[in-house]
Amino acid sequence: MSTAIGSGTGTARDDGPRVVDAPDAATETPLAQPDPLRYLLSYNVRNIGKVVSEVGRATRTAWIDSIQRIASPGDAARRNLLWFSTMADRREPTWHLDNEVVLSTPFAALRDFTAQGHRDDDVIPTIVLPPQAGHSSTVIDYSPQQSQLAMIRAAGLTRVYALEWKPATSATRNVGITDYLTVIDRSIRRMGGRANVVGDCQGGWLAAIYAALHPERVNTLTLAGAPIDFHAGESVISASTKLMAGTMGLAPYKALVAMGGGNMPGRAVLSNFISIQPQSEVSRQLQLLENIDDPKHVERYRVFEDWFKHTQDIPGAFYLWLVENLFWKNKLITGDLTVDGRKVDMGAITCPLLLLAGSTDHITPPPQLFAAADAVGTPERDITRRTATGGHLGLFMGRDALRQDWPPLMAEVYAHSTPKPSGKSAGRRRNSVRAVADPAGTHRVPAP
Repeated sequence: MSTAIGSGTGTARDDGPRVVDAPDAATETPLAQPDPLRYLLSYNVRNIGKVVSEVGRATRTAWIDSIQRIASPGDAARRNLLWFSTMADRREPTWHLDNEVVLSTPFAALRDFTAQGHRDDDVIPTIVLPPQAGHSSTVIDYSPQQSQLAMIRAAGLTRVYALEWKPATSATRNVGITDYLTVIDRSIRRMGGRANVVGDCQGGWLAAIYAALHPERVNTLTLAGAPIDFHAGESVISASTKLMAGTMGLAPYKALVAMGGGNMPGRAVLSNFISIQPQSEVSRQLQLLENIDDPKHVERYRVFEDWFKHTQDIPGAFYLWLVENLFWKNKLITGDLTVDGRKVDMGAITCPLLLLAGSTDHITPPPQLFAAADAVGTPERDITRRTATGGHLGLFMGRDALRQDWPPLMAEVYAHSTPKPSGKSAGRRRNSVRAVADPAGTHRVPAP
């Protein structure tokens, strides 16, 4: 059964229609919430059907391939051996852009990605808060060809920083929400005291909480695939939390944390993500076998698997806090959330707000993100809603989103971040597109 945790994982689409217009939140009729148990049963039945379909497709392909290679049994053995070795060969993900750590704590580090020649640029700095759900923060600098940070820099926001969430240890198991908000505040102060804040997935709700408590330090707020109303839309994570917490309270989650020695095990989070969309895992491994002699496909597979299968633990205190206050009780959108005695009022956010959702995002359905537009104090004219074709992970590292959806959003942020005429941002947008490789002709790696 799925546990309550949002992730930087989802279907990464690089083709098809580019943008789906966001629904008009003012005219959209709220849907009745489905019964959690009935929804989960239906969802899992559909997934079983998808797994069976994928296995059937791969089996047919394998038979055809075997007939074509019947005269070379040694080649089949070679391919199988290469397949197994490729699946087992995992490496630690790394940062690709040059950077330096300018602030370090036991649970987080601030990395400066500003190129040497741009340190004195007259532009408000930008800080990116990556997802934090059992995976490396390097997803925002996923590869030399697919880097959210490179795209942001090329858009003219040349002074760019990112927070890196470190793996939890026994020494950091008690790190909580206050610690995370403090390190964000320390980072922005170090950057000059005011910044454009970009929050991906869990980094998004964290950014929203910070912006509500420190609106004077946030120049613009960009949220991508970030759950703000955790109960909106149809979501496996939301349904499972309602079912488990509604019947057993926090006991199941406390048990997971106890098993991890006081931390939420990253391996448990990974298992949960795979269980949400098992057909993606099956498809990814079978497609590797089918394309094992295609170097481009194998390389794309390696890059994704290195990031996806390299997990890190989450501080137990932080995990239990977010499950109780956000996933279960949904206090951020209801206005009942307090941190250290301070009420977190989304209405205090009045800066330009930019929202990017995925049309098929099963981790954070678009309604969970777009609810932010109705909760903030930002004038409607300064709110941008955009829906990209594809799922969750593709919002942060998919080449379609980085080439088509992020550039106009960052061009708008750039216009709010420099005294130069905003008309120059159009040139920056073209540069930001060129910062990400064209996906044409490349192989797709199924992602959960």
